[in-house]
Amino acid sequence: MPITFLFLLHHIAGSVQIESLRYFAGAAGVALLCRLLGPSIAHRRIQPRRASRADRLRELRQSLWAMGVFAIVDLLTVVLIALGAIAFNRGAPALGTIAWQTLALVVMHDAYFYWMHRALHHRALFRRFHAVHHLSRTPTSWAAYSFATGEAVFEAAIVPAMVAAISTIAPAEPWAVFIFLGHQIARNAFGHAGFELAWPGFTRSRWTGWLTTTVHHDLHHSEGRSNFGLYFTWWDRWLGTEHPRYHERFEAIVARAPESSVRDVPVHGAVGP
Repeated sequence: MPITFLFLLHHIAGSVQIESLRYFAGAAGVALLCRLLGPSIAHRRIQPRRASRADRLRELRQSLWAMGVFAIVDLLTVVLIALGAIAFNRGAPALGTIAWQTLALVVMHDAYFYWMHRALHHRALFRRFHAVHHLSRTPTSWAAYSFATGEAVFEAAIVPAMVAAISTIAPAEPWAVFIFLGHQIARNAFGHAGFELAWPGFTRSRWTGWLTTTVHHDLHHSEGRSNFGLYFTWWDRWLGTEHPRYHERFEAIVARAPESSVRDVPVHGAVGP
C-alpha cells in the first residue's frame, strides 16, 4: 500500500481514537472504581494530601496532549508494517505465541521504562522532559498519560521497536499487542490511583513481592528519588533504588483500621530530580 498523506492522516485519526479509548477506559475506570468503593477504602488513601479538581483537569489536559503525540509516534508502527519490517499474523490466533509475546512485551517494556525513567531524573533532562509529570505530587489515575511532549515521545517510541523485535521470531499476534497495551494502561492507572488495594504481606511475599504496588509509585511521586520501576520491583532492588522504607510504608497503610481517616493537607509543587 502506498504511503500517502491521506494514508497517514487516516491512521493518525484512528490512533487518536484508540489511544483515547484506552486512556479513558483505564483512567476513568480506576477513578470510578475508587469512587464506588468510597468509604470502604478511605482508610487506604496513601497520602494526607488530596488532589484538587484543578489537579485532575491539568492531568487530563496534559494526557490529551500526550495522546496526540502518541498518535503521531504510532505512525512509525504503521509505516514499518506497510514496508514489511513488522510482520503480523493474519491467520488464526496461536495461543502459545500470544502468551510468550505478551510476556516478552511486558518484560521488555518494564526494563526499558526503568532505565528511561531513571535517565529522565538526571538534572540535565528532568525539567525539560519529566517535571510536567511530577507536578502531580498527589497523583490520580488521570495522571497516567500526563507527559510533556518529549517524554511522550520516549514513552511511545519503544512500542514499535518491541513489536518489531518479537516479529523477528514469529509474526506478531494482534491479541498479544492488545493484551500488552491493556495491561499497560491498567497498571499505569492503578499505580497513580492514590489508594492501596493490595493486602498485608503483599510486598514481601515470594509470590507477589516482585510486583509494584500503588504505594511503590506513589512514593516516587511524593519524594522523587527512588522506585523507578513500572510493573516489577526487580530493577529497583537489583540496583539499590527501592525506597528504604517502602515495605514499612506499605504495611502502615494496609494495616489501618477501616474507621481511621487521613487528615488533608495542601498540595505543593513538583519534586526535583
